[in-house]
Amino acid sequence: MTNSHEFNSATWIKSSYSGDNGGNCIEVAPGFPGVVRVRDSKDPLGPVVVIPAHGWSSFVAAVKSGGFPF
Repeated sequence: MTNSHEFNSATWIKSSYSGDNGGNCIEVAPGFPGVVRVRDSKDPLGPVVVIPAHGWSSFVAAVKSGGFPF
């Protein structure tokens, strides 16, 4: 089980595709075995999406293909 302290104390890494223009930016937090944690860099205290590591490639492919229209 993960608590919010683990999210807040995690080291978050901003996507290399995120420019300095304040656009659509995500961050990931490595170091959690078996999962990839993702958040919106503009809302660091907001929700965190936890994706099983084995599904990360599928998640990225779905995002790239427009599978998550916002």
